[in-house]
Amino acid sequence: MNDAHIPAGRAITLSDKVAALRMPAAWPDGTRSVEAVETHMSWIFLTDRYAWKLKKPVRAPQLDFRTLAARHRFCCEEVRLNRRLAPDVYLDVVPLVVDARGCLHADGPGEIVDWLVRMRRLPAARMLDRVLSCGMATADDACRIAARLSAFYHVLAPARIEGAAYREALRCTIDTNERALCKPLAGQSADVVRTLCARQRSLLVCEAARFDLRVRQRHVVEGHGDLRPEHVCIDDPVAIIDCLEFCRRLRVQDAADEVGFLALECERLGAPSFADALVTAYRSASGDDVDDGCVHFYQSCRAMTRARLAAWHLREPAFRATPVWRDRASTYIALARRHADDCERTWVASHVSAAAGP
Repeated sequence: MNDAHIPAGRAITLSDKVAALRMPAAWPDGTRSVEAVETHMSWIFLTDRYAWKLKKPVRAPQLDFRTLAARHRFCCEEVRLNRRLAPDVYLDVVPLVVDARGCLHADGPGEIVDWLVRMRRLPAARMLDRVLSCGMATADDACRIAARLSAFYHVLAPARIEGAAYREALRCTIDTNERALCKPLAGQSADVVRTLCARQRSLLVCEAARFDLRVRQRHVVEGHGDLRPEHVCIDDPVAIIDCLEFCRRLRVQDAADEVGFLALECERLGAPSFADALVTAYRSASGDDVDDGCVHFYQSCRAMTRARLAAWHLREPAFRATPVWRDRASTYIALARRHADDCERTWVASHVSAAAGP
């Protein structure tokens, strides 16, 4: 039973909520066990049939979850946005209440003290990162994922953005990555970072027409925002979860950028052939003839963003004690350089071909 009684008049803390929700009696689904998983921005509670997300009352540059009203609003946004790609996974938003006895539990009568997103549990063994790690991902899997994404992007309205503004947003991302990764705490070579970011900016300027064309062709949409293998379930149907609900600006992307990012992460996980198959399948399913150079450019920039996010962990002393996050940032920078090389090579070849004529 749930014996976590909160004394009347005492403020209920996040620790109180987590302690209560670790107990099976706190849940309305009769679960026999509860597994709690902490992330940077939330706690996930896995019961027998469902996954429940409790947002932490945190603030970061792109989000502010400190108030109950804000957490409720973003829980509702999370369900609304994620139903676009996983309609039968994101079920509802459920109140966390404290009852007259001072016990915390999900749903039911009582004073609302927080909110939870309720999701259907997905089979862990069918998440794309797990499938890739087992070497079991197939060309058919790539085609199914590409078809799901193509259908998703096809129905989205184009973002209201001009080519110049779109390029400026890309440039700002490059600048942000450069500033963060040049700091000593990031543990990276500042010269390498500056050189790579300068190459990305140069490509963005010299090939501006290519990016403007992507905007004019209506490929820049309000997409998923965080399309990683661990967010893709190769179920029937394919389910794609964990959209970025807290910042629309981060969701506005070229569809080919999102698909390229997913391919980049597959490459990092040791599956470059699957990554190539995914991009090829997307082109076929969508009819989007995005050129290879654009995809490589996006992948180079995305890799630098992921390097920055990896280095962000090094602000915490516990993470600085191991090489994991510093090494991951270095891996991403190496990927960024490789895709910048491929981008330059592709676009130089296209210019040579155009100059040579028919």
